[in-house]
Amino acid sequence: MITDFLLDNSALVPVVLLLIAVVCLSAGYLILRTRQHGHRILRVLVVLSVLPVVALTLVPASSPADYVACVVQFSVPTVTRVELLANVALFFPPVFFATLATRRPLLMLVAGAGISAAIEAVQALVPAIGRACDTNDWAMNTIGTILAVLLASATIALTNRAVVRKAADGHAEIRPGDRLGL
Repeated sequence: MITDFLLDNSALVPVVLLLIAVVCLSAGYLILRTRQHGHRILRVLVVLSVLPVVALTLVPASSPADYVACVVQFSVPTVTRVELLANVALFFPPVFFATLATRRPLLMLVAGAGISAAIEAVQALVPAIGRACDTNDWAMNTIGTILAVLLASATIALTNRAVVRKAADGHAEIRPGDRLGL
């Protein structure tokens, strides 16, 4: 069903991927700049952005699979490969917001790739959910994870720079122990 929608509207997939990135970047930057309730808001955004990951990967499909297997292949995402781009977009929001919340990009990189691998393993080993394991899904989720970590790290750096500049101008105070940007 989702694949059919993506294939029918393939021109929208790259636009949606870009829109997801812009919305996450904007929201993340604004949350870090306000410094009020930032951690709580980021945690809520992580939870909300994990829901589609669970719904699209682990909720049982209409019919269970007849076999336990995993398709092993690796493809390069292109504008015409809508399912691959959708998998890049799937992991971007939760990893982006988790990186902002934890300030641990390397940990979030490992977690994102590991969780994607675990999802593929569950899909391969539990035929009752009717999902197909595919190494392309893991690879594209990991690319989305890498992009999210890189852009979250850049957002943190930009926010920290803005806070330091504001403090240097005398408009803000940096207290000992402050986590810049939050």
